[in-house]
Amino acid sequence: MRQAFRTRLRVIILLVAAVSLLLITRLYFVQVVHGSDYALRAEKQYVSSSQKMYDRGSIYFTRKDGTLISAAALATGFTLAIDPMHLEDAEEAYRQITAAGVEVDYEKYMASAAKKDDPYEVIAKRVPDSVGRVISDLDLPGVVVERERWRTYPASPQASRSVGFVAYDNDNTLAGRIGLERYYNDALTHRSDGLFGNFFAELFANIDSVMVDAREAREGDIVTSIEPVVQEILDQVLLEIQAKYSSRETGGIIMDPATGEIIALEVIPSFDANNFGTEDPENFGNPLVEHTYEFGSIVKALTMAGGIDSGAVDATTIYNDTGCMTLNTKKICNYDLKARGMVPMQEVLSQSLNIGATYVALKTGHDQFREYFKQLGFGTETGVDLPSEVPGNIRNILNSPRDIEYATASFGQGIAVTPMEMVRALGALANHGAIVTPHLVRAVKLESGVTKQLSWGHKEQVYKREAVEEVTRMLVKVVDEKLGGGTVKIPEMSVAAKTGTAQIAGPGGSYYDNLYFHSFFGYFPASDPKFIILLYTREPKNVQYASETLTHPFMDLTHFLINYYAVPPDRADYESTT
Repeated sequence: MRQAFRTRLRVIILLVAAVSLLLITRLYFVQVVHGSDYALRAEKQYVSSSQKMYDRGSIYFTRKDGTLISAAALATGFTLAIDPMHLEDAEEAYRQITAAGVEVDYEKYMASAAKKDDPYEVIAKRVPDSVGRVISDLDLPGVVVERERWRTYPASPQASRSVGFVAYDNDNTLAGRIGLERYYNDALTHRSDGLFGNFFAELFANIDSVMVDAREAREGDIVTSIEPVVQEILDQVLLEIQAKYSSRETGGIIMDPATGEIIALEVIPSFDANNFGTEDPENFGNPLVEHTYEFGSIVKALTMAGGIDSGAVDATTIYNDTGCMTLNTKKICNYDLKARGMVPMQEVLSQSLNIGATYVALKTGHDQFREYFKQLGFGTETGVDLPSEVPGNIRNILNSPRDIEYATASFGQGIAVTPMEMVRALGALANHGAIVTPHLVRAVKLESGVTKQLSWGHKEQVYKREAVEEVTRMLVKVVDEKLGGGTVKIPEMSVAAKTGTAQIAGPGGSYYDNLYFHSFFGYFPASDPKFIILLYTREPKNVQYASETLTHPFMDLTHFLINYYAVPPDRADYESTT
């Protein structure tokens, strides 16, 4: 008898616990997850019975302290319409509507008011909340005020090419058209109408792991690694470069080389996503992943890493620099046509010598040189979470037995890659010889409120750690002694960097004599890199070398990041270990 009583008591306790959990879950969903939706539904006077409110997940930037800042969200206001059949005084209604602050074209308004057989004519959309309420309170016969929500971009034009925008597709459905809006359209599109939706499925999915594969991102808001303050500074720097040199295009990427998280990225000119209908569609693409370029001499750092890693050369190797040489009937030269005589490997990077890079590539050997570039990911997509990515073109070295193709590739000509490919490859120098997958989104906030971190795969080792440490030492020396004549050296911080100036290819395989592509990359602190920066400017006017256009912008960004993130000085520790 007593045992039966205990059993009944346990069953009752379990039922009470289950009901309590259900009520708590319901309250959580009503008040937290869908609180804003229910607040809107409470305003029945503003929503017609047939109206379905537009819904879509948000996109967030992430400040360095973890605070989320809206990059794409939903704005709420009103649609203003008239019912001509019940519009008693069109003139008076027009007067009161415009007096409330809504701009309405008089001729179009009167034409709509004359359509007595049409019960619904829209005269204004995206009317601000406060204005819409005023008009609603006027209770004008034949004037319809309905709730409306639309996509808004508080940070635009910052990173607009990468964040993207929403517009109608061929099926007359609002969908992401470019950028993250397009790449994560399925995750951002809210389809569930039920109160609980997939709450339990989301809550307990992958419960054994806090991370999910990026390709399996579920429905919700997306959280990016873009830092809004850093993004703003990068925008300013690129705009200044673009304006000063009247370049055709200027871009930049700031990335954590250890994780592949992109802190900021931009291409100028950009556009305002809030008014994309009036912008130049030419600016909607994203050259960081959609265009390929011959980057020039920054590739020499990778050539040197391959030479040292393979054992073909080391830092003490000396070669005879003849200024020019002929390979397979093609003549190649240093940028100034001058010979240096017997010089060490350091000068290949410090003086950016094409003949020196060629020496390293040919000593490394065709097969090994090609293999390094393939392992770096050149000629393949990076896997970054942006749409329309294209692979680079390294066909010149894939099957050719000729020395000339490997020579030109060694100093960044004859092969073309995207900026994203380039920053991933150069990131190996700042990440102990390993490449990672660059990405913008770090997590998805599911509709249930659960946040899932995204997994971006494993790093891939390309160079031995000792090889990239040697190249880093050489690149630090470039900054300390050569760049700006040694005037940009930071006494407390070791910075590794290299410039690149490439001729731009013309028709028929020739190169223009007066058009250049400038690039610059660097990372710091050299002892344990936290940031890698890639900058480029295309066809700058009245200037030839990247050292003139990009040195100071790079150093400005470096100083800012050091101060903003309070990066501790490493010069003493770095020099004691090199």
